[in-house]
Amino acid sequence: MYYEKEYLVDSRDIDPWYHCRPSGLLGALQEAAVEAACQLHASREEMLGKYNCFWMLARLWYRLDRPLCWGDKVTVRTWHRGARGASTYRDFDLFVDGEPAGEAVSTWVLADADTHKLFRMNHLEEFQGTDGGELCKERTLSGLRLPPDMEKAEDRLLHYSDTDVNGHVNNVRYVDFICDALHMERLGPNRFVSELQVGYLAECRAGETLELYTGQSGGLWYVRGTDGAGKHRFDGAVALADTAP
Repeated sequence: MYYEKEYLVDSRDIDPWYHCRPSGLLGALQEAAVEAACQLHASREEMLGKYNCFWMLARLWYRLDRPLCWGDKVTVRTWHRGARGASTYRDFDLFVDGEPAGEAVSTWVLADADTHKLFRMNHLEEFQGTDGGELCKERTLSGLRLPPDMEKAEDRLLHYSDTDVNGHVNNVRYVDFICDALHMERLGPNRFVSELQVGYLAECRAGETLELYTGQSGGLWYVRGTDGAGKHRFDGAVALADTAP
């Protein structure tokens, strides 16, 4: 069972080179995941009412075969892999004009609204018999191994405009933090973010300040967000590719 929706890459999503920013793509993936959960009667409101829990994105990875550009109509197809333990995987395939354009994998958890303890999903009725079957991907997401010699790039003060319905910094905004720390404005028109992984390690709220660190290893660029006490709040890795191989 899968959910499918078409998204238009419009002027709100693009960078100076008409490429869809990573945060624009992440926004489409997140929206598709939310609507797919609603289709399964597993929306935020329904999970709160039935289990006193809400969804939290733990990790996300995507890969693009080519940049998504202004005016592209991107079909996002998504499904889950079933609910076992304290997390569930949600997969995505991306198409433009019927041709494969990329894929994504995400890990989600349910957190208790009062205690924020993780809810074990083995008996989650809404996810029984509704997985993607043969569509399910094999890729799993684990924590990133960051380079040991990362350097501080900037301090990032978090604001109201960064927050979501849970009162936390929105998942999409972390990807903007990653791109800003890596100075993607210097990228130019001939390269694009072909692969990205982000891990959400601890909640962030408006009024807090994150210290952003960057490093490079094995052809990947890494970013880590740390609070003033040294606690890691998020991390990410980015790969770049040429627009015309």
